[in-house]
Amino acid sequence: MRIDFRAVPAVAALVIGMAFCSPTNDASPSVPTGAWGGDHIALDVTDKGAQADFDCAHGSIDEPMTLDSGGRFDATGSFTAEGPGPQREDQNRLSRPARYSGRVQGSTMTLMVSLTDNGETVGPFTLTRDKTPRITKCL
Repeated sequence: MRIDFRAVPAVAALVIGMAFCSPTNDASPSVPTGAWGGDHIALDVTDKGAQADFDCAHGSIDEPMTLDSGGRFDATGSFTAEGPGPQREDQNRLSRPARYSGRVQGSTMTLMVSLTDNGETVGPFTLTRDKTPRITKCL
C-alpha cells in the first residue's frame, strides 16, 4: 500500500477549515414563537416579544423572551386593564409597567405578571402552545 503524500496538505487544510468554520449557536434559546392559549389568556409570541390578551386586560412583552438553562424567562413589558363594555379606539387607558416571568416545559408555559409600579400580581396562568384560549371579556 502506497500513501500519496501530495494529498496530506489538502486533507490537513480541510480538517483545520472545518474546525474554524463549524457552526456555533451563541444565541440563547427563546420561547417558541406562535400562539399560546389557556384559561383567561391568549399570548402571541414573536422573536421580538409578545402580545397578551386577558379577560379584562391586554399587555405586551417588549423584548425577546429568552430562556435560561432551566426553561425560565423574565421579560419587561406593559399591562393595561380594560373596563366593562365596548372599548373605543381613542379611549385613554392607563398602561402600567410589568414583568412577565415564567417557565416553559415542552409545550406548556406557566406565566405570572407582576405590575412593577405597585407590586400587584396577575396570574398564574398555564398556557399550551397552539391551544385555543378561553377568554371572557369584561361585560
